[in-house]
Formats: sequence, C-alpha cells, structure tokens
Amino acid sequence: MNILVIGGAGYIGSHMVQRLLDTGYRVVILDNLSSGHIDALAGGEFVHGDLANRALLDAVFSTHRFDCVFHFACHSLVGDSIRDPALYYSNNLSSTINLLQAMSRHKARHLVLASSAAIFGESCAMFIDERHPIQPTNPYGRSIWMIEQMLADFDGAYGIKSTALRYFNVAGVHPSGKLGERHTPETHLIPRLLQAVTGRLSRIEIYGRDYGTPDGTPVRDYIHVMDICEANLLAMRRLLSGGKTGAYNIGSSQGASVLEVVAAVERITGKRLTIHQGVRRLGDPSRVVANAELARTDLAWRCRYSLNTIIEDAWRWEKGEQEMLDYYTAARV
Repeated sequence: MNILVIGGAGYIGSHMVQRLLDTGYRVVILDNLSSGHIDALAGGEFVHGDLANRALLDAVFSTHRFDCVFHFACHSLVGDSIRDPALYYSNNLSSTINLLQAMSRHKARHLVLASSAAIFGESCAMFIDERHPIQPTNPYGRSIWMIEQMLADFDGAYGIKSTALRYFNVAGVHPSGKLGERHTPETHLIPRLLQAVTGRLSRIEIYGRDYGTPDGTPVRDYIHVMDICEANLLAMRRLLSGGKTGAYNIGSSQGASVLEVVAAVERITGKRLTIHQGVRRLGDPSRVVANAELARTDLAWRCRYSLNTIIEDAWRWEKGEQEMLDYYTAARV
C-alpha cells in the first residue's frame, strides 16, 4: 500500500515513517522542513513542500494513489498560538482545507489526523474521555477542534473517512536510539530537563506553582511516541477495513506533575537539577489525563511504555547527542 505522511520529517512524523517502513508499506513524505529534519528519514520518497501549495498537492496526488494519508503538520505550541493566532489558523486550518480538497479531487478517501487533548481545555474530570466537554483555552486547541469538525463535514459531503487521534503529552524516542526529539528551540519538559543534565541547556524554569494540583504544578499524561505510532497504525487499519469517521483519546491514563517528572529524571540520570521559578503560562490547564478506554475497545490499542521508560529512552538519545556535540567541538579545536 502507498501511504502519504504530511510532516513526516518532524518528531512524531519521522517515528511514524520508520514504523510504516518497518511494516513494509511504501511511504511518501511531504514536509516543508520548517521544523523537520531530512536526516531523520530512513527511507521513503521525500517531497519538499508545503500544504499551502495547491499545485504541489495536485502533483503529489496525481503521481500516487494513496491508500491513507497521515497529517502531522499542524503547529502545536500553546504559547506561540496565543502570541500569533493568525499563524495557527492559517497553517492549521487553511492548509488542512487545501489537503482535504486535494484528497477529494483525487479520490483519496482515508485520513488519520494528529489531533490533541488541547481541545478539551481545563479538565472537569479526573480522566478525560471522548464525552468530556470541549472547551479549548488557546488558539492551538481551537484550531485543532475546528479541523475535527471539518473532518466530519468532509465525510458527509465527500466521503473522506478519517480518524482524529487526540494525543496527550507525547514524549520519548525510538528505543533503538536512531530517532529522537530535535525541536529548535526545545519546548517539551522531558528533553529540556535532560539537556539541563548534560549542560546543553543552562537554565530550567517551572512555569507556575499555583495550579490546582497537590504540588501546585501542572499534571500531564505522558505517552511514548512509539505508543502513538502504534495507535496511528491501528487507526489506519480500522479505516481501511471500513471503519467510520471518529476520534480517540491516546494517553497512558497516568498523570504526573512537573515536579514528579523532575524527580524521575533526577532518579534515572543520577543528577540533581537546579529548578528556577518562572511565570505561569497563559492557556495552560491544571490537569490533563486521558481515559483511553475507547481506543482500547475500538482499535485494540494498548499503552506499553511507562514514564520511566520514556525518560530512559530519551536519556539514551540525549547522551548520544551530547557525545556527538563533544566530538565535533573537539574536532574543531
């Protein structure tokens, strides 16, 4: 089968490309490399381009008949979305409309979307299931929720079947160590903490200690990127076997506060960290933890990796990155 992965050179996308290649699928990757890395791709056909380019989309869909499309190309930083909502509505909404229209024109009928728990906003339950009220607190969450509603409309009007996987906090790296998390700048908590351990990051801040949680720091549900890839694979197979358009929460159903993650990183690395107090970020809810029972029931998906494994895999990657940096620094000297 032929698979198109939009944003396939990015963090989650590159792991998904590797998973698809390992499974034997033929993969085409479309990425504008604004945040992706061409060297993260172990194979497949690469197309350098953007969803804003309608002519390019038509060329890609004319050249290949895709059995399924994976969409990982939405911008996803809460703070950035508050500072520049126009960018988020343009990239996330307008570009996704371009993609869906191209799929409709070329009769591509299956899409898996990288959605987000950001659509829920402040949790009104200990565990968030798919029936939880949808009240996004920032433009990123609102843009993703609008896309989910568009998907339902495109199914009704054009017959495009889709699955939106609502990721909670994706973390970790490929267990082999050949793929990792390489954001510039890095904004995710676990890699930032590990970069502080190796000295690649000079300062770590906690953004607020006044959340409605036991230790005052936000509680999040950390899910391994390889568990995310497995959910995507199962969602695709469900669509290809006649599954209906729908949405699923993908999380570990285990909450950990920022301070609990800090303690886990210190325990696994054997290093103490100096943590500075920062200002609470706008749009950050206090607790976001998944009820993923529907994905377990409908997709036969299971979370396999714990928070400790997430940190251990990421620590192995970070040590490799630091060794490489030390090597090239010594070579220049």
